[in-house]
Amino acid sequence: MPSPPARQGIAATLRRVYVKICGLREPEHVAAAVEAGADAVGFVLTRSPRRVTPERARELASAVPPHVLTVAVFAGETPEQVRAATLASGVRAVQLHGDHPHGDFTALRDLGVTLVRAGAAGVDLRCGAFGEDLLIVDAPRPGSGEPWDWAAVRGRPSGRWMLAGGLDPSNAAGAIAAARPWGVDVSSGVETAPGVKDAGLIGDFVAAAREAAAG
Repeated sequence: MPSPPARQGIAATLRRVYVKICGLREPEHVAAAVEAGADAVGFVLTRSPRRVTPERARELASAVPPHVLTVAVFAGETPEQVRAATLASGVRAVQLHGDHPHGDFTALRDLGVTLVRAGAAGVDLRCGAFGEDLLIVDAPRPGSGEPWDWAAVRGRPSGRWMLAGGLDPSNAAGAIAAARPWGVDVSSGVETAPGVKDAGLIGDFVAAAREAAAG
């Protein structure tokens, strides 16, 4: 089950849109996400332009207050590889992106971290179906950063689920209105180039998500 800090961070956001900023690589962008009010920050520990080492993730995560969930993102690694990198990075959550079987989540449950399942809209849309704590519903081409028909999933996912795929400050409100997610997850939508985050865009995205939820 989630550690106490993670559980408190999740519980505190039940009445508003939960916001995760993913693919962070620099301390100033982590700070921008925290200052803007993000609920979770993600560090990519798999093949990607946004990849960081477990050691770098530990440095970045060390500056994050307990009420903000720190997430290590993986895609295709074995449970053993995920376990080693998670312990080295010191994060409080693990996100498995893509076609990870139920057994991978079961194998990692004893880590005592929040487990996040992420995949395309065609996957099982019941949060908890694989034993995860949070679900991310991504575009048909997960990780592409392309906008898609967000309204197509409205009313289908259950539980604590985040919408992802093609979100940015300009369309966050429309996407939230269309899909009515529990939360949103963004990476490329707050960048000026692949892997290059922008503090202003991070702040704008969090603000847009908060305003949409309040509306």
